[in-house]
Amino acid sequence: MILKTVANVREALDGIEDEMTLMLGGFGLCGIPENAIAELVRRNVKGLTCISNNAGVDDFGLGLLLQKRQIRKMISSYVGENDEFERQMLSGELEVELTPQGTLAEKCRAAQAGIPAFFTPAGYGTEVAEGKETREFHGKMYVMERAYEADFAFVKAWKGDEAGNLIFRGTARNFNPCMCGAARITVAEVEELVPAGELPPNQIHVPGIFVKRIFQGSNYEKRIEQRTVRTK
Repeated sequence: MILKTVANVREALDGIEDEMTLMLGGFGLCGIPENAIAELVRRNVKGLTCISNNAGVDDFGLGLLLQKRQIRKMISSYVGENDEFERQMLSGELEVELTPQGTLAEKCRAAQAGIPAFFTPAGYGTEVAEGKETREFHGKMYVMERAYEADFAFVKAWKGDEAGNLIFRGTARNFNPCMCGAARITVAEVEELVPAGELPPNQIHVPGIFVKRIFQGSNYEKRIEQRTVRTK
């Protein structure tokens, strides 16, 4: 059995350089790789292209990279909670590629499966389809989308073992699993790291073959993006 454990987040991000393309898991602020993002901020790598469902908020998640102008291009589907993102986009400082949410997930999954491209009806007849091949299937028009090509994928799981097998919880399961194995190197940070073989096989969401490095994360804030409560 091949063990994937590395000592810490610094070792896990070995090889990170300027101008790389990164996938970052999570849905809103749920299940984001907080430790990996903090290390990217510390290393001050520049010119990054980031693929993520959203861009965090002003002072958390990918918003921390935006604050330091470390992201050159953002590929995402929802960006409505980040004022700094909006400012950089409108001023032309940040290149933005907005993608339908299902298409973004499928472009990750296609890369994971080694499929170079696929056809989807999402976005046909809109700006999303501009410059892309379109075809008709069974009387309906489809847009060809290419799988993503990324250098690193950073994901966060609830529990993992030393062989890289992962279990996710709740909404964190939305984008993290399809990013595993979709980049040249997949780095998983977990809340609990156990010896190989301890996870119940039928509960594993992503097998270790899709993970290159895994480490025990720490100090998770798990911030709530929008807290709504009833008035008394």
